[in-house]
Amino acid sequence: MSPDESPAANRVTPFGEVVAAPGRGSWMGNRGRLHEGAGTRQVRRHHVGRAWITCALAFRDRRVEQWHPGRYTPLFFLDEAVALAAGHRPCAECRRADFVRFRDLVAAGVGVERLAAPDLDRLLHEERWDSRHRTRRLHAAPWADLPDGAFVVLDAGPARVAGDAVVPWRPDNSYAPAGQSLARPSRGTATVLTPPSSLDALRRGYPVQVGAPEPQHA
Repeated sequence: MSPDESPAANRVTPFGEVVAAPGRGSWMGNRGRLHEGAGTRQVRRHHVGRAWITCALAFRDRRVEQWHPGRYTPLFFLDEAVALAAGHRPCAECRRADFVRFRDLVAAGVGVERLAAPDLDRLLHEERWDSRHRTRRLHAAPWADLPDGAFVVLDAGPARVAGDAVVPWRPDNSYAPAGQSLARPSRGTATVLTPPSSLDALRRGYPVQVGAPEPQHA
């Protein structure tokens, strides 16, 4: 992409919205074909189906064509904490070990021995998306019970829990500098973006990746 060309509309916010923003981020994702035709650089639908996955940027030298007719729309996330907040889960192919660990932690949280991928996708979809009103679901949880990597909604927008602080996510697809982090409340209830099952996986020790590489275009 030339320096004067605007960013593509294929970056994902913690709310799960697909927007135009700089910086490719740490992960690629997929929730079906969201665009129409070739070269449009614009999405036309929010999602297709329940399987929202987070993939490695590179896998077995495969190359995924962006905006290709008839192919899924590659999406990009600042980090895995954003991907989980958006409602995605690890890919069962290119991130097999991460998928198995995440799946098993979610299964333990809901009290079953094992979850098949379609059942995991169904569970996450019910937690992240209100199909009747076609809008994002939010959840309530005690501030004291939130694990690192969880995303909450503040008056100023989404923010990531990091120890005793919350770190705002910014519309330019970055985090606020350390000096602009906010104190994490010790009491009360937070409005949470990260779906409850993903939140429970974080509590149980899922090693979520946080932080972005040097900004680059894709």
